[in-house]
Amino acid sequence: MKILLRWPQCNQDYDGPRPRPVVLDTNVVLDLLVFDDPLVQPIRELLAQGELRWIADEAQRIELGRVLTYSKVAPRVAFYAKTVEGVLAAFDAAVQYAPAAPKVRFTCTDPDDQHFLDLAAQHRALLISKDKAVLKQRKRLATWFGATIGNLLVQETASAENS
Repeated sequence: MKILLRWPQCNQDYDGPRPRPVVLDTNVVLDLLVFDDPLVQPIRELLAQGELRWIADEAQRIELGRVLTYSKVAPRVAFYAKTVEGVLAAFDAAVQYAPAAPKVRFTCTDPDDQHFLDLAAQHRALLISKDKAVLKQRKRLATWFGATIGNLLVQETASAENS
């Protein structure tokens, strides 16, 4: 299941505060802060331009700290000359912390990902995830809470729109 978010079209029904809040799941955070994946470049640009406001709760920071020490992740973190402390400091500097959100009526099949759904729903945020369990909740969160879920943020350019 691949659900691409297109910017600015993904904001079509959003009328909340600007810049629009965005919630990034842990894999996307790793791509952004550790692996410098070129696919997350549009997210990085929109954050830098002030078009998006990255929000997170303490549970997301705790999960990131845990994942950074996993046996399959830690060597890759070291390969990119990063440290757990440095990645967490970059996370702290980039996010606006929000209180933990109440659980939404829909339960994610992966309990570790529930807090992403809850926070996105509470703030009508964009939620960018690679996790199929999260992506499956896309229609429910859009219908009930006005949150938008997808797995990549693609910026549309004027030339692309005219093609």
